[in-house]
Amino acid sequence: MTQLKLKNQVQIDLENIQHSFAELREVKDLFARRNWFPATSGNLSVRVEVPDGEPPLIAVTASGKDKSVHTAEDFLLVDLEGKPVLPTRQKPSAETLVHTTIYQKIKQCQAIFHIHTVFNNLISELYGAQQEVTFTNQEIIKAFNIWDEGAAVELPIVENYAHIPTLAKEVGQVLDPRIPGVLIRNHGIYVWGDSVFAAKRHLEAFEFLFEYQVNLFLLKK
Repeated sequence: MTQLKLKNQVQIDLENIQHSFAELREVKDLFARRNWFPATSGNLSVRVEVPDGEPPLIAVTASGKDKSVHTAEDFLLVDLEGKPVLPTRQKPSAETLVHTTIYQKIKQCQAIFHIHTVFNNLISELYGAQQEVTFTNQEIIKAFNIWDEGAAVELPIVENYAHIPTLAKEVGQVLDPRIPGVLIRNHGIYVWGDSVFAAKRHLEAFEFLFEYQVNLFLLKK
């Protein structure tokens, strides 16, 4: 099995890196077909399997890429400080620090997806002053493994700070392991899960709730 030596002298199986990149490519392709990455926006990441006792590694999308197109330089490896661990011409996504903050705070997190859609922006603006939006009595809430009768999900909303360290700090302060998402006001949503499948399920559920809530709001006007 081929191994690569990283800048910090850690050796990692090439197959693990390729597997993580393949997962990101599959998700990137799916979300691009749904028009969830307008104007190169959004970013994706997954944890990479590393030897026991070694520092965590994250595979993340490169900055400024058209995510509807596949290239050999779409992804790169970073540590939990967001710094590349292999020589590369690419820069990690500008919001990688938000990803690494979530990985550090939510220990079971294995994948993080961030997208910009009209519906998640509308919801973030409609409820931004309240700093959260609550969804209740929706069957799809079960996608978050919440099975109570009349269950509610309270999704936090933070302001859209242009200074990424400040944005990452704000996101870190509202993280709730039970609610796998945070809305950024007039920006987009971050979701995560303990697997790629779970993170995708959570994102689809939130986007369903956003679309439902906006349409309900319009029907009541």
